[in-house]
Amino acid sequence: MFCKILESCTQKIKGLPRWAGWLFCALAALAGAISLLYLWRVLYDLDLRPEIDQKLLLLGLAGVALAGVGAAFGVSRVKDAAAKGALVIFLCGVLFAFVNPPMQAPDEYTHYLRAYSISQGHFDFDGSREYPEDVARLYETFPGAWVNAHTSIGSLEDEETGEETYYSSAGYALKRYGEDGKVYSVLDSFREYLDGGEAEPVTEPILVMILPLVPQAVGMALARLLGLGALGCLYGGRLVNLLAYTGLCWLALKNTRRARPLFLAFMLCPLSLYLGGSLSYDATLLGCYYLMLSFLDKEEFTRWDAGWFLFALGWANMAKPAINLLWLFVPLVIAGRKWKLKTKFWLFTGAGLAVALGITFFTTWYGNFFRHDYDLSALGRMIEGADQIPQLLFVLRYLPRYLAVMVQTLYENQFFLGQLGLFGALDLDIPLLDLTAPMVLLVAAFLSVPKKENRLEPQRAFGLGGFGLVYLAGAMTAMYITYTPVGMVRIIGLQARYFLPVFLAFYWLAAQALSRYLTPVSRKKETLGLPLFGIYGAVGALLLFQHYYIGPIYTIG
Repeated sequence: MFCKILESCTQKIKGLPRWAGWLFCALAALAGAISLLYLWRVLYDLDLRPEIDQKLLLLGLAGVALAGVGAAFGVSRVKDAAAKGALVIFLCGVLFAFVNPPMQAPDEYTHYLRAYSISQGHFDFDGSREYPEDVARLYETFPGAWVNAHTSIGSLEDEETGEETYYSSAGYALKRYGEDGKVYSVLDSFREYLDGGEAEPVTEPILVMILPLVPQAVGMALARLLGLGALGCLYGGRLVNLLAYTGLCWLALKNTRRARPLFLAFMLCPLSLYLGGSLSYDATLLGCYYLMLSFLDKEEFTRWDAGWFLFALGWANMAKPAINLLWLFVPLVIAGRKWKLKTKFWLFTGAGLAVALGITFFTTWYGNFFRHDYDLSALGRMIEGADQIPQLLFVLRYLPRYLAVMVQTLYENQFFLGQLGLFGALDLDIPLLDLTAPMVLLVAAFLSVPKKENRLEPQRAFGLGGFGLVYLAGAMTAMYITYTPVGMVRIIGLQARYFLPVFLAFYWLAAQALSRYLTPVSRKKETLGLPLFGIYGAVGALLLFQHYYIGPIYTIG
């Protein structure tokens, strides 16, 4: 957006060529890189950290800044709005794919191992199959939830008073002992991996899944063809998984009309990009969610739309069955004048149910039939006191009490809307993103305020809101039944990423409500959303890099 403004300003100056504006942007980007390095030196004592080569860091920052300007120039030359949005999503996702350390996305360490096996042509599940030594070393040097794995908790005795001072580095990716001590960071894990050495053998995880991890496996196979090792395979898998996420987002953007800024804001939300640029199958799962919701903003629902919807529904139920059956509610919301199928909507919904249940049945059978040499006792939940049947009976018997548990859980977690800056397995929180993400999404809602004739019909708006509430309750109940000790007064295991489609539905309804009081922005102003949300996504990647490698630093002693 800044580059567009500068370019338009330079065009108004008589005799100044168009490229001058982009040259000024490049110089401004370089100045920003230098200023950022200086800020880091002042705030985080980079001069006391010999492990960081500041010249190399400056070259990296300058290179990324110039690449960003070049990317903005390339995007500005793309005419199709959906393709332009998809390109920005991919470019921002690449940043997250590389700044996020290995194994830090939710369950990425398990998804890596399963995808690696698939990339080798193994389509069965063998608990005794071991991985190459460099994979074992990568697995050992980068534990999942790195921040939590390296948290220090203890006490220090004051030499003068003798009083005990307790400390905890929870939530900090970097820590050091003493004001001038060595800073321990994820860079140490990279050095440990690259230095070689022996590692404990690693065998296949208990994850009986194939298709949701095929994009990652393709990336790993390509990386091995290029002669790359375990670390290269990780980045190759992330990039191809990001391509799959981008493709689904592109299909969704093609369907959108007035709500396109809102979809772009969610697709470019740092948390969405974080998942998109990881090995997690949540990347394609999230893309399928956005695609299914996008049909509500389309002029008509055709035969091709029906095919893509069934594909997205089937993929979602292949990755996470049961809870994703709730997406069958969406065709009921679409039904009406938009419905251009010869098949009645209730027959289509029945077909969707058959597809979802058929896929669930087949994947369950396949996983059981081709699984061997596993310790089946390890399939149980690791949370002490969790038991599905007693918990379900508890919910049914004490429904009012369970509703109170849901409200309490939402309240304790800022309704999860205040946790859009919480990355990984709930271990790295970036407060600035927690604070700003809801406001950026609200800006997207303002940009998506429809004209009177483009509003969602009342029954469709109520249906969208009903779907959001049902999905919210369903996701929470699923975690309460499967992952929470019986009768507990809060729900364990919930994360903001589960509710991204719910937030999209609620913000969409907010845009509909605002249309009664606000005049819709012009199409020209609406396009400002893409550079705004793209810049916000890139800033999210920069902050993630900062928190993992630069600071803040927790000092012990």
